[in-house]
Amino acid sequence: MANHMQFGFQDASSPIMEELVEFHDHALMTALAICSLVLYLLTMMLTEKLSSSTVDAQEIELVWTILPAIVLIMLALPSLQILYMMDEINEPDLTLKAIGHQWYWSYEYTDFKDLTFDSYMTPTADLPLGHFRLLEVDHRVVVPMESLVRVIVTADDVLHSWAVPSLGVKTDAIPGRLNQTSFTATRPGVFYGQCSEICGANHSFMPIVVESAPLANFENWSSLLSSQ
Repeated sequence: MANHMQFGFQDASSPIMEELVEFHDHALMTALAICSLVLYLLTMMLTEKLSSSTVDAQEIELVWTILPAIVLIMLALPSLQILYMMDEINEPDLTLKAIGHQWYWSYEYTDFKDLTFDSYMTPTADLPLGHFRLLEVDHRVVVPMESLVRVIVTADDVLHSWAVPSLGVKTDAIPGRLNQTSFTATRPGVFYGQCSEICGANHSFMPIVVESAPLANFENWSSLLSSQ
């Protein structure tokens, strides 16, 4: 859960998000090294005496041609690796369908019979003590911990986006089209997200809450919800 004084990412709760945070740190350190080198060269040019002599420096030209190419490769390889990891979905343990509406989400557990529900934001007047305003919902998405969950995302009216930062998930919900993503929650907990595509007047009032629980708890929850 993010707070108002936080400058970094939320704590990673999935392997993909852990990789994204590591790549962010890697890219940031690379940019810091480049900026430090440029600052050093500018300082040297401003403080040293200028020379009018012409020097044939083919070695330097070779270095400043090859070095940027190496830096780009260092950034491109891990980026492509994470991109393919995010796109790869092999034999999911659970399939969840998320349908965006103005302004709430509908969920269908396609592996179960008649396990569907709508998820609305909890009004501030009905919010229990200790819950987060504008982020809590009346029906949470419950998933088993340490299980690969495939999420099929679509919309019923306008563009939406199903995003949960702690899980490293952000997928556009487009009417008439099915997009898919996946995540594996590595620890139990409650993870918050919001629609990340401007979808109308109440765009900021359709939160997403994913609760990760042990498999036994998830089975009890699904049995209880299916019997209602």
